[in-house]
Amino acid sequence: MTAPDEISIGGHAAAISARLDRLPTTRYIWRLVLLLSLGGCFEFYDLFLMTYIGPGLVRSGLFSSASSSFFGLSGLASFVAATFAGLFIGTLVFGFAADRFGRRAIFTYSLLWYTAGTVVMACQGTTAGILTWRLIAGVGIGVELVTIDTYIAELMPKEIRGRAFAVNQVVQFTAIPVVALVSWLLVPLAPLGIDGWRWVVLLGSVSAILVWFIRRGIPESPRWLIARGRLADAERAIGQMEARVARESGAGLPPAEARFAAEAPAGARPDAPVRFVRIFRPPYLNRTLMLTVFQLAQTIGYYGFSSWVPTLLIAAGIRTTASLRYSFVIAIFAPVGPLVAQGVADRFERKWQIVWSAICIAGFGLLFARQHSPAWLMVLGVALTCSNNWMSVAFHAYQAELFPTPVRAQAVGFTYSWSRFSAIFTSLMIGFVLKNFGVGGVFALIAAAMLTVVVAIGAFGPRTGGLALESISH
Repeated sequence: MTAPDEISIGGHAAAISARLDRLPTTRYIWRLVLLLSLGGCFEFYDLFLMTYIGPGLVRSGLFSSASSSFFGLSGLASFVAATFAGLFIGTLVFGFAADRFGRRAIFTYSLLWYTAGTVVMACQGTTAGILTWRLIAGVGIGVELVTIDTYIAELMPKEIRGRAFAVNQVVQFTAIPVVALVSWLLVPLAPLGIDGWRWVVLLGSVSAILVWFIRRGIPESPRWLIARGRLADAERAIGQMEARVARESGAGLPPAEARFAAEAPAGARPDAPVRFVRIFRPPYLNRTLMLTVFQLAQTIGYYGFSSWVPTLLIAAGIRTTASLRYSFVIAIFAPVGPLVAQGVADRFERKWQIVWSAICIAGFGLLFARQHSPAWLMVLGVALTCSNNWMSVAFHAYQAELFPTPVRAQAVGFTYSWSRFSAIFTSLMIGFVLKNFGVGGVFALIAAAMLTVVVAIGAFGPRTGGLALESISH
C-alpha cells in the first residue's frame, strides 16, 4: 500500500509536471533555452578548440602530430585524451552534483571551474602542464554539459522538448565556426610574441564575465525541487514561470491534466540522499546498459571525425594552412544539422533518428576516405558534420527522457561518461590508425562503430517521443 507521504509528494510531482507540460511556447520559454545554451556555447568552444589548435601545438614543439606508440604522451592524441579523461571524471564522478545541489547552482559553478582551468592551461609551457590543466578543465566541462541536458529536459513542455534540444544544439554549435575562424586567423601567428593557440584558448574564458548574468535569468527546476521534497520552493518556481508565460501569451493557461507519479520517496527531505542504484534495477537497467554501449560506440564516429578534421585533411594531401581554412568552411555548417533536426525533432521517434543519422555517418565517412579533391572533401565533411550533429540532437533528448527526475543527472552522467571514456582511447586509437592505416582505416573504424550504434539503439532502445517525462520514467 502506498504511504500517505508518498501520495502527497507524488501528487505534487504529477501536478507540477502537468503544469509545466501545458505551458504555451512563448518568448520566455525560448529565452530559457537560449540562456542555458549560451552557457553551453563556452563549453563547446573549449571542447572543440582541441580540434583547431592542434597544428599550433605541434608547431610550437609541445606535441608531435602522430603518436610514436599507442599510449605515447608526446603525440597530439594525448591532448585530446586528456580532455576526455577530464570529461569522463566530470560526468561519472561528479554527475551526482546537479541531483544533490540543484541544476542552477551546478550550472554556474561548473562553468566557472572550467574557465579557471582553461586560463591556467593557456599559461603552461610544458607538455605535462598543458595535459594536467586540460584534464582539470575537462572535469568542469563534463559536469556542465550533463547539467544543461538535464535542465532543458525538465524545464521544457513535452510538446517542444525535441525542438528545445535542437535549438540548444544550434546555439552551442555556433561556437565551432567561431573557434575555427579564430584558430584560422591566430594559430599561424604570434601576436605580442605569444603563440596564437594561447590566444584562442584565452578568448573562451570570457564566460566568467557573463555567467552571473545568465544565471540570474534561469529558475531552478521545479521538477528537481519537488523530487527533493521542497514543495514550497517548487510551487514558487512554477508559479513564477506560469505568471511570465501568461503575461506574454495574453490569455489564460490551458488546464493541466496530472497523473500520479511518485517522483520522490516517502518522507523526502531537501537533504535526502538520492538512490543512484535505481538505474541498475528494472526497468532502468536495460536502458542503462543500452545507453552505455551506445555511448562507447558513438564517440568513435563523432569525435573520430570532428576532433581530427584538420589532421585528416592534411593526411589527405591538404597543406596545413589550407586545412585550417577548409576546416573553418566545414565548421560553418556545424549548426545546420541541429537546425534541420528542429523540423523533425518532435515528429519522429528519437531512436530512429539516432539510427538513421548513424547510417549517414558511416556512409559519408567511407566516401570521404576515398576523396582527394578539396571540393569533395569539404562537401562530404559538411555532410558528416551535419549527420553527427543530427545524432547529437536526438540522443541528448533521448537519454534525458529515459530516467526519473531524482536520478536524472546522475543517470545521464553515468551513461554519458562512457562516451568520454571511449573518447580517451578513441583519440589515441585514431592517431595510431591514421599513422598505420591512413584515412581509409580511420573511416572503416568509424563505420564499424556506427553499426554498433544501429544495433544497440534500433534493437534495444525503447520509444520515447512525445511522452511526458514521468510517463517514460515510471
